[in-house]
Amino acid sequence: MMPPRTRLAVIAVTVLVGVGIGYAVQRVFLPDAAPQIRSFGEPMIGGPFSLIDQDGRRRSDADFRGKLMLVDFGYTNCPDICPLGLALMTDALERLGPDADKVQPIFITVDPARDTAPALKDYVAHFSDRIIGLTGSKEEIATAAKAYRVYYKVHGDPATDPNYPVDHSGFIYLMDRTGKYVTHFTHETPPDRVAEAIRKAL
Repeated sequence: MMPPRTRLAVIAVTVLVGVGIGYAVQRVFLPDAAPQIRSFGEPMIGGPFSLIDQDGRRRSDADFRGKLMLVDFGYTNCPDICPLGLALMTDALERLGPDADKVQPIFITVDPARDTAPALKDYVAHFSDRIIGLTGSKEEIATAAKAYRVYYKVHGDPATDPNYPVDHSGFIYLMDRTGKYVTHFTHETPPDRVAEAIRKAL
């Protein structure tokens, strides 16, 4: 009868040999079984839009080529997130000094029924004269929101409730000089971090 230690050694050697054979078979007959790292490319955020600014002029994304864009979606009756976002953009741009001229902050409404060009003009003026407010038809706003992966939903009946709320996602997008996505911020991101990200993208 084989001594216990010898038996354990034989078992260990058998297991190692089996593992080695199994690995060799996998590599020869199943070369695709090894895990692969796949890249899915750039984030699909951003795209063309054609909207009306606060002065009633038709504006497209192409108008801002050559500048970085800070793009925020919201509405003028928003009680909290939108004022915070516009204040954040204003603060971050002030920290850039002269480089702020290389950045175009944009506020796109998700409530075109109430946010007419005059309403937007009055609203963005409370924050900065650098900000361009954009509105349009329901279809034009939907197209812009889809391009930036923005969620929004009107609650209630606008025909009977003038104070209806609008749910919407709350991100500020930094786009490069060609309109491509760089990064995004929440409305709670410190302004110095926003300014730093903009400087890196200039």
